[in-house]
Amino acid sequence: MDKQHLIKQIKDKKSFLCVGLDTDLNKIPQHLLSEEDPLFAFNKAIIDATAPYCVAYKPNLAFYEAYGVKGLVAFEKTIGYLKKNYPDHFIIADAKRGDIGNTSAMYAKTFFGEYDVDALTVAPYMGEDSVTPFLTYEGKWVILLALTSNKGSHDFQLTADANGERLFEKVLAKSQEWGNDDNMMYVVGATQGEMFKDIRKYAPNHFLLVPGVGAQGGSLQEVCKYGMTKDCGLLVNSSRGIIYASKEANFAEVAATKAKELQQEMAVELARIE
Repeated sequence: MDKQHLIKQIKDKKSFLCVGLDTDLNKIPQHLLSEEDPLFAFNKAIIDATAPYCVAYKPNLAFYEAYGVKGLVAFEKTIGYLKKNYPDHFIIADAKRGDIGNTSAMYAKTFFGEYDVDALTVAPYMGEDSVTPFLTYEGKWVILLALTSNKGSHDFQLTADANGERLFEKVLAKSQEWGNDDNMMYVVGATQGEMFKDIRKYAPNHFLLVPGVGAQGGSLQEVCKYGMTKDCGLLVNSSRGIIYASKEANFAEVAATKAKELQQEMAVELARIE
């Protein structure tokens, strides 16, 4: 999916919501465990319920790989279901890959060639040759980790050199030489607040994937205040706050309500840039 298509979906749906499919058998409604494929059954119900209110889905590979072959089958079925039934939704594989060049090339083949997702999260810390293999696929996106929402982000990402340049700023500056705002996004945690202003100094037109709204305490309004561009420029992810809002039989209906609430907040923010 190209950038203009993504922007059109955001404007048409008045939403920049990404629903994270962090599907854990210990957290899904217990009645689904009797299904032949509980992971996929849960995902299918969540997708059907929330699709009107979001523009993207982000399955996290760890939650599928943890169940071995069965988990990977559920992941593949989820991707296939989205592509067949909701082809206008942006699909992000949250796998945080990144290795030496030939290994990255195989990761790229896996996610862009085999699974045919739209985007993949990538760790940038092994440098250019670990990232550029992902950028060779037309119409696909690399989403580089820049400034994350976890507590440990302070351990390395915010450390500064002798000139005061922080590590996440080096990542933003250097990666501009590898890709552009048509094929590269950045992960920036919602809990970073005013730091979005610093991100935008380096990446004024790039889309940002923003986890951390809701369960992690990030503020949607603050993210929009400091991070939104004239084209929106944001994909705000919510996982637990939507998909695990209920463990009852009506879990999908409750998830739809939570997604709709976020979509309505997003519509207000988007109205400010029209």
